[in-house]
Amino acid sequence: MYILPDTSTKSIRQIAVQADGDSILISTNSVPIRWGQSALERMKRILHDSGAGLVYADYRKETENGLTPMPLIDYQKGSLRDDFDFGPVLLFRTEAFREAAARMNEDYVYAGLYDLRLKLSEQWPVVHINEYLYTMTNNQQQDSSMFAYVDPRNRDRQLEMEAACTHHLQTIHAWLEPASAPIDLSKGTFACEASVIIPVRNRVRTIRDAIRSALNQETNFSYNVLIIDNHSTDGTTEAIREAAETDDRLIHLIPERTDLGIGGCWNLAARHKSCGRFAVQLDSDDLYKDSHTLSTLIHAFYEQQCAMLVGSYQMTDFRLNILPPGLIDHREWTVDNGHNNLLRVNGIGAPRAFYTPLLRQFQAPDVNYGEDYALALQFSRRYRVGRVFEPVYLCRRWEGNSDASPSRELSNARNLYKDRLRTWELQARITLNATSHDE
Repeated sequence: MYILPDTSTKSIRQIAVQADGDSILISTNSVPIRWGQSALERMKRILHDSGAGLVYADYRKETENGLTPMPLIDYQKGSLRDDFDFGPVLLFRTEAFREAAARMNEDYVYAGLYDLRLKLSEQWPVVHINEYLYTMTNNQQQDSSMFAYVDPRNRDRQLEMEAACTHHLQTIHAWLEPASAPIDLSKGTFACEASVIIPVRNRVRTIRDAIRSALNQETNFSYNVLIIDNHSTDGTTEAIREAAETDDRLIHLIPERTDLGIGGCWNLAARHKSCGRFAVQLDSDDLYKDSHTLSTLIHAFYEQQCAMLVGSYQMTDFRLNILPPGLIDHREWTVDNGHNNLLRVNGIGAPRAFYTPLLRQFQAPDVNYGEDYALALQFSRRYRVGRVFEPVYLCRRWEGNSDASPSRELSNARNLYKDRLRTWELQARITLNATSHDE
């Protein structure tokens, strides 16, 4: 077993030269492994039988409370995330490892292993063995933050990962040229210039703060606030009604359907007659940074001539104290690569804002997680997605938040869904490029 000292291209090349068997076993950390009965032989057999270039397996972690199962998810074409969880043990076919390593033309400090598995996946299957084949025999502390991938302290790492992913997209013909479809933001007649969209269910503790933040915006254009109250039962409905009685800019909508997710609530708001030219997100847990956020975003639409716009946000606790990693701005995003940047990461930033006619055309999937990411993939396939890199949004983390300490099963389900969204999107882009080439 090779214990990978780092994830550099240099280390990958050294292993490719030194390996002398028909398979290469790599551990990505120094935590001792206890193998299950005939487990390594099992991995080798599946590597051989499946024709895979790489296999990985579910495992258990030894903790003070006993053995904790660590199930993983299947790898697919859209599993482009550089933080995809393979577990600490990977078994490569030596032939596939060397073939992929021979095509590594860049010298990465951080992205060597990532570059290797992307290149390997272009030619070989990557197979998940959904069997618990080994145990990590101590509980080594690792950075488990769901926002580690966008921590500004990791900027150099992010840029390398972005470069490796871009090369992969170009190789599989899924990369899109910088040119964007033209857009005329002046067309149509709308009730107002902008609408703040707040889907909510059972957030009585935070909804009043969100309403105040939305209604306190200082603008030189007209705007309203559409709250889609998804049949709350905890007093949220009463709080919204009370606020609506004092400000006619607040429009309180309760869906006729009782089966809508967050995406369905967004679709309802976008199609409403009162929705403005631009629809701007505000989660019921969160706040705009100050009274200028809405103006900053709407003016950026016209300055950047974009169909969708994404701001930057600061992580805070419930009392608005800044939490690590602080500002999340996705500065790896560039105009030249803006159609493609989103395919490497699970998030895009906040707040999200949309040109309403296109939002009505695309529509969000009716789910409670990833609906905004799905929309962003569709928008970025053809249109420019604008960015505001200054902080304009406060993302509050508290015990009632939907992202607060998700279970492993929930995290796996969410990651699997976003990987699947990317898989569908990659195929759409490959087809689009093939069609454009034929023309």
